[in-house]
Amino acid sequence: MSEQQLPVIVIGAGPAGLAAAAHLVERGIEPLVLEAGPAAASAVREWSHVRLFSTWGELTDPAAEKLLAPTGWTKPDATSYPTGGDWTEHYLQPLADALGDRIRYGSRVTGVSRTGRDRIVDADRETQPFVLHVTSPEGREERIFARAVIDASGTWTTPSPAGASGLPALGEKAAADRITYRVPDLKDPAVRARYAGRRTAVIGSGASAFTALATLADIAKEEPGTHAVWVLRRGISGSTFGGGDADQLPARGALGLAAKAAVDNGYADAVTGFRTEAIERTDDGQLVLAGEDGRRLEPVDEVIVLTGLRPDLSFLSEIRLGLDERLQAPTELAPLIDPNQHSCGTVYPHGHRELSHPEPGVYLVGMKSYGRAPTFLAMTGYEQVRSVTAAIAGDRESADRVELTLPETGVCGGAGLFDDPNAGQADSGGCCAPAPALVRLGVGAPAAAPVVVEETPAGGCCGS
Repeated sequence: MSEQQLPVIVIGAGPAGLAAAAHLVERGIEPLVLEAGPAAASAVREWSHVRLFSTWGELTDPAAEKLLAPTGWTKPDATSYPTGGDWTEHYLQPLADALGDRIRYGSRVTGVSRTGRDRIVDADRETQPFVLHVTSPEGREERIFARAVIDASGTWTTPSPAGASGLPALGEKAAADRITYRVPDLKDPAVRARYAGRRTAVIGSGASAFTALATLADIAKEEPGTHAVWVLRRGISGSTFGGGDADQLPARGALGLAAKAAVDNGYADAVTGFRTEAIERTDDGQLVLAGEDGRRLEPVDEVIVLTGLRPDLSFLSEIRLGLDERLQAPTELAPLIDPNQHSCGTVYPHGHRELSHPEPGVYLVGMKSYGRAPTFLAMTGYEQVRSVTAAIAGDRESADRVELTLPETGVCGGAGLFDDPNAGQADSGGCCAPAPALVRLGVGAPAAAPVVVEETPAGGCCGS
């Protein structure tokens, strides 16, 4: 079989993977989607209770819509906000059904290479097809050959730990029975009972942490004793709660405002500048978070760690990837999304060129393309796979014509992953973080030492 007769392998049947398959079908190229889970969008199903901050109008791909049209599929109201479960039921699973046997479930990719060439060998490398090792749930192994590989496996299965060093905090693994790395489904009675009437530490500063704080606040209104301790590695500034009303995705801005309300109304305390070094268990089974600076927080019953996700690159070890040493994102893409530098929540339009690697024919797309960077949007992934599939088809004009304008967060001022404890003083302009402290905003705030959250000036600061 010639290389052109081989399929393009898509790893992962999530939103980006399914969209990639739809674009390949539209171009007359046969895809084979390998999904490790038992059904399409396995990762999305695990957060089916969470409402997205993108509307339906931003969550469906044009090529996928064309593939769905003959099935009688009707696009949901473009202005409404689905949950993960809605997204799966009304779009992702129907799209998977339309792709039919082009998807193989229960197929975990354990390795990708060039046929007969490990990553060291140069000779005739680019003329060899790709070979993937795939394992079934029963442990059966097989080889599958491909003309190109699109890795859309995401980052969901590899959450970042509580430890601020990027390594699990001391004792974190031993305390696993009291720690979750997902936004809990507090509408589930069994899950609700785990948090109701108890103290919970929420570690993280993104949309997932906002969601957890807001839902815990809802329980606190009904269940006495329910309280959250919001642990931030940074300080509190005008950008802490996101873009608010200035966010061009209103639901995303509302998440930050809901988290702020949880703190303002006394349902949560904010601990700033705290970098977790250890998690210790008390004699009665509670957990104590110990910081790198020697501080120890009051005991909590549960910990929710929402410190981001990271890519699993283990099965790509024989492929020559060009990755940024910090973000683990493609080298050309990394400067566009680097949270150390990036500000205002916009991303320059990008496609196959920014997603390419020293190994031609391999692309990381979707969440995985961002490596450890946050704030990925579905529409970004759809434009990525449109460009990548055009490149695979040899349509360079279309592949290079990347047109995508992403909504701004309304938050300026990148370069804020690690705060200077001395920043935020009166002469700093008021936009950087205060010194590490335990603070409470709004109700119950100490009269002698109020915490003021100031607006961040346009153009940002703190080194941005």
